[in-house]
Amino acid sequence: MKKVVKINGMTCEHCQKRVQTALDALPGIKAKVNHKKGEAVITVDGAWNEDALRNAVAEAGYEVVSVADKKGFLGL
Repeated sequence: MKKVVKINGMTCEHCQKRVQTALDALPGIKAKVNHKKGEAVITVDGAWNEDALRNAVAEAGYEVVSVADKKGFLGL
């Protein structure tokens, strides 16, 4: 399952790397972070915890605005 995580505060590649490292450290999550879009697309493998995800991003110095299911081609 894929999710889109909107994140406030990322302004550069250094920010992107900090968030990438924080998310990739969480069990069951693989992330692709884009600071220009202000988001991370995460692939969730099995059980995951949204609170842990939000805390990891906060500890890296940023704020999760929203977490939503990633829509596929044609919004499906």
